[in-house]
Amino acid sequence: MTLAQAVIEGADPEELLRAEVPPVYRAAHIRREEVGMFGRAPHGTMGVDKDVRRSLHVGEVPMPELAPDEVLVAVMASAINFNTVWSAMFEPIPTFAFLERLGRSDPRHDLDTHVLGSDASGVVVRKGAAVRQWHVGDRVVTSPAYVDSEDPVAHHDSMLAADLRAWGFETNFGGLAEFAVVKATQLLPKPRHLSWEEAACNMLCASTAYRMLVGEHGSRMKQGDVVLLWGATGGLGAYGVQLVRNGGGIPVGVVSSREKAELLRGMGCEYVVDRTDFEHLDDEKAWRRFGAEVRRQVGEDPAIVFEHTGRETFGASVYVAKKGGSVVTCGSSSGFDHAYDNRHLWMKLKRIIGSHGANYQECAEVNRLIALGAIHPTLSRVYPLERAADAARAVQTNEHVGKVGVLCLAQGEDLGIEDHALRERIGEDRLRLFRS
Repeated sequence: MTLAQAVIEGADPEELLRAEVPPVYRAAHIRREEVGMFGRAPHGTMGVDKDVRRSLHVGEVPMPELAPDEVLVAVMASAINFNTVWSAMFEPIPTFAFLERLGRSDPRHDLDTHVLGSDASGVVVRKGAAVRQWHVGDRVVTSPAYVDSEDPVAHHDSMLAADLRAWGFETNFGGLAEFAVVKATQLLPKPRHLSWEEAACNMLCASTAYRMLVGEHGSRMKQGDVVLLWGATGGLGAYGVQLVRNGGGIPVGVVSSREKAELLRGMGCEYVVDRTDFEHLDDEKAWRRFGAEVRRQVGEDPAIVFEHTGRETFGASVYVAKKGGSVVTCGSSSGFDHAYDNRHLWMKLKRIIGSHGANYQECAEVNRLIALGAIHPTLSRVYPLERAADAARAVQTNEHVGKVGVLCLAQGEDLGIEDHALRERIGEDRLRLFRS
């Protein structure tokens, strides 16, 4: 029996240890030789379609050796994040530059193939000699921060570590594959009431939103705060909406269609702004109209603006935040070169808070909320590993809501559920809201 077959059939730890680790495995990857395939046109250039279906391949790659602090996870399911899209577009720089830099201290990563993916659920099948808390057979989900635990600052806040890397983006051997290599400090127990694909879709986005809104390093939302969330039914925004509601805040979700507006209301978000009424947010006149609509609905300006869209929205975000309020940003999916009127920042005592990922403790906190059923998955569509490029394309072209999942070793959807009683108490309508 192969190791993959043993995992699929639910083998016990002894059987998993008897099965040989294969020399190669199937994975979604990009190739160094194709780095220049899209030319030199900058991101956002009209008429240039850097279609990730051309650059993202599924095929065999070599199995790496484990470091002492690492585990080998048989991946049952994974998910698409926007960093996979960036990688497959070779933007903002080709991620082989990250692998080359990491390769100076760990040559295993500097290969001509880059296995992508920063989310996964699966089963531990091997562990390094220094791993103490995790064992073969454990069902796990992964958190995305790849950190050197010997860096002193990592024990204060690992997001400040000098060598912080995003797993599967700035490292090799990511989650869009049959097997993945992760540090032991990336592992968390899989929520028992979720299927493999439901469990795999949460950690990167949910933990990022948690740090932005709840954690002590972000905007530190309090009860009654009005929070404006761009892309409120997207991968990040949909977790942000749940965290705001759970914490006693007042979410105002920005979406781009009636269907997304209805989905948002189904999540309990009462206040919704239709982005299509404000297509061009590039000057103060447009910002005023947008801010007036927010005030019309909730009666005040937002205390916090939840930002990840970047260039197209950042000027409006700075403008609409209330006096003394904050804009918390973790990304720039529409472009990195932001422009805003600084008078509205300094004269009204606003703050811009940079936020990146989440540390291990923050990941553990949000995973606990998911395991309790307080946060539900936002999975909307599921693809097989063979169609990982199509899954990434759906995210690239914004043809999705919530998260897009990918089945790796799982033989179908709705497998891996252990706690059926908790699932029944939460309700399928809530757990499957984004898929309906």
